[in-house]
Amino acid sequence: LFTSVAIIPWEYISQSITSSSQSLVTGQHMLGKVYFPRLIFPITSVLAKLVDFGIAMVIILAIILYYRIVPTWNLLLFPILVLLMMSIAAGIGMWLSAMAIRFRDVKHAMPFAVRMLMYTAPIVYSASSIPGNYRLIYSLNPIVAVIEGYRACLLGTPFPWPFIWPGIITTAIILISGAFYFKRMERVFVDVI
Repeated sequence: LFTSVAIIPWEYISQSITSSSQSLVTGQHMLGKVYFPRLIFPITSVLAKLVDFGIAMVIILAIILYYRIVPTWNLLLFPILVLLMMSIAAGIGMWLSAMAIRFRDVKHAMPFAVRMLMYTAPIVYSASSIPGNYRLIYSLNPIVAVIEGYRACLLGTPFPWPFIWPGIITTAIILISGAFYFKRMERVFVDVI
């Protein structure tokens, strides 16, 4: 159960990043024909993966009921963690989709990068197992905030605020910088294609 609760947000983030990074490349035939906000491409990929996430959450809730885990007040923070999870995927997706138009090797590097990113996330181990003097640096990984927050919400463990706040700040930076980079590159999308 400890690992299953962590895999659900990880799968959502990894699949959203992978599909949104290639969203402009796969939809390039539409870019030059009609003008519409290009931001729709990576955001749609992030929103589409919410269906898979919802189905996985139903399965996790069934497992939680089977093990008779009593919900706590932490569950009220669940929507904030879902928004944080979507923001991570959207921010990284905007960065990578804008890069994939100019640098076609992004497509080939994505599986390796996502696999390496998995080892930085506390899926099979707890973030509290990280030595104390490295925890601040480790908590700058926004995926740590999401996974540890999900465990606190769904399993009723104490909420890990020292991991959550740095993750929120990092997510805000990734999302805002991704939007700015995407907007800056948007005017050259049609020229590159």
